[in-house]
Amino acid sequence: LPPRHMDSVVQILEALESTDRGFSGPVPALARALGGCGTPGCRAVLGDPPHVPPAPAPTLSHEQWLLFTQLLHHDAAAPERGAVLAPDGSTVALGPLLAGIEVGLKRAAGWPLPTVEPPVDALYAVTITEALAMSFLLARDGDGNRATLGPGGCWDDIDDPQNYTLLGPPSPIPDAVANGAMDGVLLGAQLAQAPIPLADLLRGYYGTGNGTEKGRPPSSYRRRDFGVLTGPGKLEEEVAVMLRVLRVLPPTQELLEDVGPEEVVAIARRAARDFTEVYVECPAIVPRCMWGARPYRGTPKPLTLPLGSVYIHHTFEPSAPCRTFPACAAAMRAMQRFHQDTRGWDDIGYSFVVGSDGYLYQGRGWHWVGAHTKGYNSKGYGVGYVGDFSAILPDPDTIALVRDGLLPCAVKTGRLHQNYTLRGHRQMGHTDCPGNSLFREIETWRGFK
Repeated sequence: LPPRHMDSVVQILEALESTDRGFSGPVPALARALGGCGTPGCRAVLGDPPHVPPAPAPTLSHEQWLLFTQLLHHDAAAPERGAVLAPDGSTVALGPLLAGIEVGLKRAAGWPLPTVEPPVDALYAVTITEALAMSFLLARDGDGNRATLGPGGCWDDIDDPQNYTLLGPPSPIPDAVANGAMDGVLLGAQLAQAPIPLADLLRGYYGTGNGTEKGRPPSSYRRRDFGVLTGPGKLEEEVAVMLRVLRVLPPTQELLEDVGPEEVVAIARRAARDFTEVYVECPAIVPRCMWGARPYRGTPKPLTLPLGSVYIHHTFEPSAPCRTFPACAAAMRAMQRFHQDTRGWDDIGYSFVVGSDGYLYQGRGWHWVGAHTKGYNSKGYGVGYVGDFSAILPDPDTIALVRDGLLPCAVKTGRLHQNYTLRGHRQMGHTDCPGNSLFREIETWRGFK
């Protein structure tokens, strides 16, 4: 089959939009026919799906049709199977993405509001709030071990992605579904204002094809943009409304029989709070298997959390900031080779590395002692910015990724003390790291001593 990459999806949409042969309705309706919106809430909002057409030959090859069918076949036991790899290195589920796009197109065409009681915001209902409502509803009676969000995962091959494997116990909303839902909300809202062909929309948003060479695509800002659009109370309100809708839909009625109004509010509050913390306030971290890490040599030593310190570095080499996923992943591999082969260390030294592509990259991560600040590796996290920041600063949003994202998130999740100390590498040893410009910048950050 074609690679499970957003490029393949754009090519399929282009072929479907370029002809009126085969399927007669719009592409999102075809996605619904193939199972992209088969849940009770989604059907209540958008109506029953149309009949599945025979393969819309000759617009698509047999392989393209098979891939599109597989990506939209909803499997409740493995929702991540409908996912593709985007050029920014993130993984996106197609079902919620195309459902949000369908709502946007319908709104642009003057669609009357869905006749669902109580009234819901259709854009959130078909993308994220039903999934959140069900995930946290099912977890409420559990023993605390049932996952409600996440995890992320890894592809078998970045260049020809075919199989995506989760990195932990699955929830109804793995990272791929969260990404697809946020993108569905953002692109649905955009289309409601100004409809354009879907292939063009996705090419511009994800930077497929040649767009990836130009730096950060809009998709790498999804967390920030979703947070701005959605606002703090909106998600909670819409999850609560969706729970009340599910109470009257036959397939889900039984699940909500003994759930009173106060509990509905409590479930909605927890779902909105946890989702916002994990997918809006905390930055995305690219796991080791995505950037192509070699194995750790020897046995890693565990850190004792929470830690009290953070040490800021710049990599110096590579000296240029990396602005795309392929460039940042290559920089990570080069650093790991240097640290293991030349320095003789067990692994890449940093806990986390900061790309200028909008993503953090996992080095040793949250739980293992690094090799970043001699004499202090077990006392704090080492965070390295890719580039030489002696004379220039990282981009403002790359500075904010650590200052306003990683550090508050580490405190909130119990990995870093509330009253942590922040220092530049040069304060702990004989070095110019993290460069004069970056050092002057971190002097203004909370916790700097």
